[in-house]
Amino acid sequence: MSQPQGFQSTNHPSHYVCKLNKSLYGLKQAPRAWNEKFTSYLPGLGFQSSLADLSLFVQHSSRGTVVLLLYVDDIILTGSSSELIDAVITDLTKAFDMKDLGQLNYFLGLEINYLSTGLFVSQTRYIRDLLHKVDLQDSKPCATPCLPYHRLLKSEGTPYHSPEQYRSIVGALQYLTFTRPDIAFSVNQCCQFMHNPMDSHVVAVKRILRYLSGTLDYGLHFQSGNLQLQAYCDADWAGDPNDRRSTSGHIVYFGSSPISWASKKQHTVSKSSTEA
Repeated sequence: MSQPQGFQSTNHPSHYVCKLNKSLYGLKQAPRAWNEKFTSYLPGLGFQSSLADLSLFVQHSSRGTVVLLLYVDDIILTGSSSELIDAVITDLTKAFDMKDLGQLNYFLGLEINYLSTGLFVSQTRYIRDLLHKVDLQDSKPCATPCLPYHRLLKSEGTPYHSPEQYRSIVGALQYLTFTRPDIAFSVNQCCQFMHNPMDSHVVAVKRILRYLSGTLDYGLHFQSGNLQLQAYCDADWAGDPNDRRSTSGHIVYFGSSPISWASKKQHTVSKSSTEA
């Protein structure tokens, strides 16, 4: 601990610190302070931050590899051997008050099931909570998340009476796309009207929710196999009737397991299907 910059006392030496009337835990800056402290400690253990994800740290050594994923004060730790993992846990507990919760089963809404063929990651509990929140837990399921060839119009219908509720539900659906690539396009459409949602957009959101109610157990199956990267992409041409912009979609497989996907409207108007 040290006196914060700009608040040093002129009456006390630098080794004095301020007495807090309130605990640091729970304050807005507490997660950031914890994160900075933790991330500055990891390089001393041989971890390097990933360029693709700043919350991902990797330790390479002659004995193997350890991977650490940090989200505020929740940590996922895995590696090539249990001895290496135990050694990292021992080093971390020397500097931080930590609790080992054992094998990963639930993390930030993600459910991890261990199968004989690999890992199955889903968000079943998260979907149930979302359906209960909007009172659609007993709704009739839909076969698809959206109607074929149907695009939403920005001025179709009347303004929705509760745009805050619309933003909350669509935001929750965005988080659900972490394990559900099948709704990525439909959610992307609904996200484009967050500032001024219409009743017709709410109908589209309810259709996605009804589709989810019939596909609660869908998720991602990660299994061992070849280490070949395969990527697939496609785009329509001027598919959005509001601004004539095209929508791109892609999915990347590592072996037989999907690791990256997206459905995104392009920034510019394409003059041909080739350009799109």
